[in-house]
Amino acid sequence: MPIGFLLCCLWLTGTAAETPSAVPAPAAGPKATKDWQAKRFGMFIHWGPISLKGTEIGWSRIPGPNGTTDGTVPAEEYDALYRQFNPTNFNANEWVSIAQAAGARYVVFTTKHHDGFCEFDSKLTDYKITSSESPFHRDVVKELAAACQHAGLAFGVYYSQPDEHHPDYRKPTHQKYVQYMHGQVRELLSNYGPISVIWFDGLGGSAVDWDAGRLFPIIRQLQPNILINNRCGLPGDFDTPEQTVGSFQIFRAWESCMTISAHNQWAWGGTNDGVKSLATCLNLLVNCAGGDGNMLLNVGPRPDGIIDPEQANRLRDIGAWLAQYGESIYGTRGGPWKPNRALASTRREQTIYLHVLHTSSEAIELPDIPRKVVHAAVLNGDKLEFAQRDGKLSVRVSQRQPVDTIVKLQLDGSAMDLPALEIPLDFRAEASNIYHNQTNDYGPQRAFDGDPSTRWATDEGTKHAWVGVTLNSPRTVRSVTISEEYDRVRKFEFQCWDGGHWKTIFRGTTLGSHFRREFAPVTGREFRLRVLDATDGPTIAEIDLQ
Repeated sequence: MPIGFLLCCLWLTGTAAETPSAVPAPAAGPKATKDWQAKRFGMFIHWGPISLKGTEIGWSRIPGPNGTTDGTVPAEEYDALYRQFNPTNFNANEWVSIAQAAGARYVVFTTKHHDGFCEFDSKLTDYKITSSESPFHRDVVKELAAACQHAGLAFGVYYSQPDEHHPDYRKPTHQKYVQYMHGQVRELLSNYGPISVIWFDGLGGSAVDWDAGRLFPIIRQLQPNILINNRCGLPGDFDTPEQTVGSFQIFRAWESCMTISAHNQWAWGGTNDGVKSLATCLNLLVNCAGGDGNMLLNVGPRPDGIIDPEQANRLRDIGAWLAQYGESIYGTRGGPWKPNRALASTRREQTIYLHVLHTSSEAIELPDIPRKVVHAAVLNGDKLEFAQRDGKLSVRVSQRQPVDTIVKLQLDGSAMDLPALEIPLDFRAEASNIYHNQTNDYGPQRAFDGDPSTRWATDEGTKHAWVGVTLNSPRTVRSVTISEEYDRVRKFEFQCWDGGHWKTIFRGTTLGSHFRREFAPVTGREFRLRVLDATDGPTIAEIDLQ
């Protein structure tokens, strides 16, 4: 279950008293934000005693966060796992070396998740890795922070405000828990050196629930250059879309958190967990950078303390690509063309990097920019045809790279003040039903436009429907990500037209907000999602062919 599951915004009774903020919450300085944005790629780490079971951290507990009951591990068993948790192969320097090999510029670690277990030597609880009842006894946060600092990687701490273990959390005595929480934040920001980010995960709680108005100034005082995310009831310094690429947003920093796990699990999922393909990981990274956001890619170490070799190898694959093409990612800003999943662009000073991901067109035509392109070349040296006339910028590359063909455009002036431009779509979309025939707002093109804030919707009471896309030319597709706006689909199939009939690639039951499936490569022009049963009108925010 995803860490930001929306149902858990339905809080239990007994919230904190309405405490007025001491002072307005300050923001991070522009230099700290700019430096963090320039890093573009970080490694997230979810780890704890639950790795012994191979189930999801926090969410597999019964009851789970804020009373959820769909977990698999009873509380008495879950809460006792720390007595068996002895990751003797944990080596902070090895974790950091893997992050460096991946090309990550910062690391964010789960110091305490929703289960309440602390990976640091908190003086406020005995439910921790250094407890006398824990066989390991070592302060993981201390070792990891020191390893990051020695290697020159920025270090950030994830801290969950929800706490399934604390006796005062969401009880009439909740204010005692808030004091405990503030005390632990003080410990984290006082005892472990420079902290670049504090990554809260309040599951929708308000600023009053966490007394954030008083907490934020304390955080700024202890760590003046820290960035605070938007999950503590206040806007903070950056937004955090989860398991999806954020929309193009250049006036406020953002970071998409993603799992490397093929099954989208945050903690270690066992030997059959699998990893996302290199193509999928790079598409996510490029689209984040193209939208002017960062990507925080999560790994879940094994219970013995080793990052699973399959995950580590995929990270190294990403790092090898970044070693060759990182100039188009690090230190850039998004645009000037807004990404549409087929094309993305990044820019720095007088240079634009055009990322050709999986456009179906042989020749690429873009809206022209109010600058002259003085030089155009493919970043790896392949041949290029280029023209800039009649309000269009045209590019034709003789040979495409398997994942991302990068065209470097050098301008006669700054690329940084160019306006954001929409890239025309290279497909046609159709659907069996459109909500109240409102094609502009809810038409099928909204499911393929690369914008998670738009959606294809059907009429009320619709139980069967389909939505499909026809590409300008054939494309080889290896995976699909589907984001359903509401949890209504109960049976579906994903299909490709083979020239004579619809061929089913795979079938499924529910979709939800973060469905993803990899499959054997399929080449075609027409693909569709066919909903065979739904509780009400299906609504799809995004279908991303990869």
